[in-house]
Amino acid sequence: MKKLVSCEFNMDSACVELVYSDNSMISIACTAVENEVADNLYQRSELDYLIYNDQLAYADLILNGDPQVYLKAVTEYKKLED
Repeated sequence: MKKLVSCEFNMDSACVELVYSDNSMISIACTAVENEVADNLYQRSELDYLIYNDQLAYADLILNGDPQVYLKAVTEYKKLED
């Protein structure tokens, strides 16, 4: 069984990188993920928070969860009234 050795955000590549004990690596392109799942600024902000503050939770959400369901549950915004 592979053991996770590190999980870090690489600012140069804008990727969250997971490195395992067998030297394999998974790199999550954060910009591409945001472009696919975030519908608005609030959802992008929520993903950015995870990227900078809890990379492991971000990786788990992207690899094992449903980011669209998560984002709809944790973000709320109201349109300005005309």
